[in-house]
Amino acid sequence: PLSVMTGAETEDDIPLGERKTVTDFCYLLDKSKQLFNGLRDLPQYGHKQWQSYFGRTFDVYTKLWKFQQQHRQVLDSRYGLKRWQIGEVASKIGQLYYHYYLRTSETSYLNEAFSFYSAIRQRSYYFQVNKEDRPELVVKKLRYYARYIVVCLLLNKMDLVKVLVKELSEEIEDYTQRFNTEDQLEWNLVLQEVAAFVEADPVVVLNDNNSVVVTSNRLQEGSVPPLEQGMVVGQLVLADALIIGNCNNQVKFSELTIDMFRMLQALEREPVNLATQTSKQGTLEPNEKPAKRENPHKYLLYKPTFSQLFTFLSASFKELPANSVLLVYLSATGVFPTGHSDYEGKMQRMSKRVLHPGDLFPFTRKPLFVIVDSSNSTAYKNFTNLFGQPLVCLLSPTVYPKSVQGVISLVMTMC
Repeated sequence: PLSVMTGAETEDDIPLGERKTVTDFCYLLDKSKQLFNGLRDLPQYGHKQWQSYFGRTFDVYTKLWKFQQQHRQVLDSRYGLKRWQIGEVASKIGQLYYHYYLRTSETSYLNEAFSFYSAIRQRSYYFQVNKEDRPELVVKKLRYYARYIVVCLLLNKMDLVKVLVKELSEEIEDYTQRFNTEDQLEWNLVLQEVAAFVEADPVVVLNDNNSVVVTSNRLQEGSVPPLEQGMVVGQLVLADALIIGNCNNQVKFSELTIDMFRMLQALEREPVNLATQTSKQGTLEPNEKPAKRENPHKYLLYKPTFSQLFTFLSASFKELPANSVLLVYLSATGVFPTGHSDYEGKMQRMSKRVLHPGDLFPFTRKPLFVIVDSSNSTAYKNFTNLFGQPLVCLLSPTVYPKSVQGVISLVMTMC
């Protein structure tokens, strides 16, 4: 691709070193794309199968990012490197860090994803895209905005989210006016979803005086209540969590409902900045992480089928370490059949199928913590402990108490 040559200059006229620079860049670029595309083929469950592949992908993107920084002048003149192409590499790096966070539950990698997404915007890598008559490039920019917004939501940067939503709205309006595309309704739906998500956050709760209080989701230093007298630390550790969202018509963005969003943060500690722990800021070093992972590993399942849910449960159960607990958070719309059943006619809907409380019985062979947030949570009231292992079922109320219904209406109005 030595396509940018001046005058009568031929490829033979280009110095050998510069030709090698372009060749090496093309190799790294192609290799990075190949590895990145292969990420979608990795199993979504299990803790070990994906790590070596992620490591190779990080390594190639580290080399690619450094290479384009060191040889920018040659790549500009001999390869014709455009700023949106640099932005695309940075966006892929941000996605790598985000997915590494999803895989490890290490919130510090959210900061790393944010740093690359922020740099794209600050350096206007995608600015020239709007001047090119290529709708597919504009879609890359729109997808970048959507991913950036997700990371900002998870980092509770709500002021920045509002700015990004405004910019995304302007970009979508420009995109739909310039190109006659079929995805206009889809992008407008993205805007509606994120706007509703922002309105539904932050968490609003009631204190003992029935007054409204805004609270943070993640655990902070000093915010964890002390243990009661006589309690022993370290007997059981929360190691894995399945966070399942399956409510009808619930506020969501991407495949993250507001319930899932709040619960996943309730199981995390506030992120730290990895840049303060490493000597090389802006590099890709996934092994340079805090020595101890404080957060339990999580799977986020949005409207899974029963077979998908069972597969993820089985994987978590199989790899659960000794003296550890598996948490299952189920936010789902209740189903109330008219016919007789073994569970008092009460079950849970799971992607247009029925999930019986008994479906979870096999997993009580190990310590299990079940949280059911549903209008039919009482279906789990008599959950049977068949194997004598520690078992906790935390069930949501099915109706609001009359004493706070007026305050609840105020809270819902604020949300």
